[in-house]
Amino acid sequence: MAVLEQLTSQQAINLEHEYGAHNYHPLPVVLSKGEGVYVWDVEGKKYYDFLSAYSAVNQGHCHPKIVGAMVAQAQQLTLTSRAFYNDMLGKYEKFACDYFGFDKLLPMNTGAEAVETALKLCRKWAYEVKGINENEAEIIVCENNFHGRTTTIISFSNDPIARKNFGPYTKGFIKIAYDNLEALETALKNNANVAGFLVEPIQGEAGVYVPSEGYLTKAKALCEKYNVLFIADEVQTGIARTGKLLAVDHENVKPDVLILGKALSGGAYPVSAVLANNNIMDVIKPGNHGSTFGGNPVAAAVAIAALNVVKDENLAERAEQLGQLFRDKLNEFIKTSNIASLVRGKGLLNAILINDDEDSDTAWNICLALRDNGLLAKPTHGNIIRFAPPLVMTEEQLLDCVSIIIKTLKQFEN
Repeated sequence: MAVLEQLTSQQAINLEHEYGAHNYHPLPVVLSKGEGVYVWDVEGKKYYDFLSAYSAVNQGHCHPKIVGAMVAQAQQLTLTSRAFYNDMLGKYEKFACDYFGFDKLLPMNTGAEAVETALKLCRKWAYEVKGINENEAEIIVCENNFHGRTTTIISFSNDPIARKNFGPYTKGFIKIAYDNLEALETALKNNANVAGFLVEPIQGEAGVYVPSEGYLTKAKALCEKYNVLFIADEVQTGIARTGKLLAVDHENVKPDVLILGKALSGGAYPVSAVLANNNIMDVIKPGNHGSTFGGNPVAAAVAIAALNVVKDENLAERAEQLGQLFRDKLNEFIKTSNIASLVRGKGLLNAILINDDEDSDTAWNICLALRDNGLLAKPTHGNIIRFAPPLVMTEEQLLDCVSIIIKTLKQFEN
């Protein structure tokens, strides 16, 4: 088969199945083009994208300002490694530090790499600043978390699919219930070697669980009381997705360590980052951590453009307004529905709970029907469907999508 030959959807699926590792279970649709809130399959059918590459494409598919910055930089200089300086990285670091309000940025590529970076940073701070004995630091995490799938990260996951047969696991983590301040304080009080608390401000992969109002504020206060770093994983919830620039901004919480990825590049290029102030970041010395591609000139140019788009197009404000409209409309439907029982979320990160058990295929079948009706979404945890469209969506488009969703759900009512 010629490389440039136009494939049918089935041919593309067959190729992936035969030659690719089976580490994903994609919805059977093969996409070949994207623009704004829309994607097209290889046969030319147009869909609303209601997943945004798990919130990486907040600025919309192929945003011309982001693509333009990427192309221009790629024609100039793509990679030097960190063996040398380049003329883009410092500009990006200053821009992002000013944008988010931190002293320093450590650049990486993927979300999981950024989480690993934050864990290393936290531990080194624990030994060199807090005074914990080496190799004894512990980090508190939450049940049902999702921070990636590296060996260390799955060590503190309770997802059996992510964990089973990948041991032995990394030690040094204390797992507590999410949205439970009593559990957090107990863990802090009973463990003198706690260095940090790693938390998602909203648990996305677990089903868009929004914590109780005040949870983040009080959790940060507890971390301060016990001299523990508050580490916010905003890889999915950050960059305007929840109606604020960061999800922690809903409670005016300033993390000690901020983890970003996904929409930091608008989905155009792998870009992630860890931000912290000097009293934390200065423990990192030459040779302690790095990445050949981390901080490359293309990544720097793309991230600056992506963050400018968020601000210039008021995407956080748009997410707040459209998210409220989305939940209002879906809640109206749910009052008289027997297929869905709950819609929850913040901004344009939302989920709907399907009236069936987690092992059922109802949510999957609903997503297949949504695809047939021109909208793409994906289940998480069996009976929950996550809805996260690009933030550049208009109110008219959102209402059209709500109509598609309601029409589709009605097909599954008893």
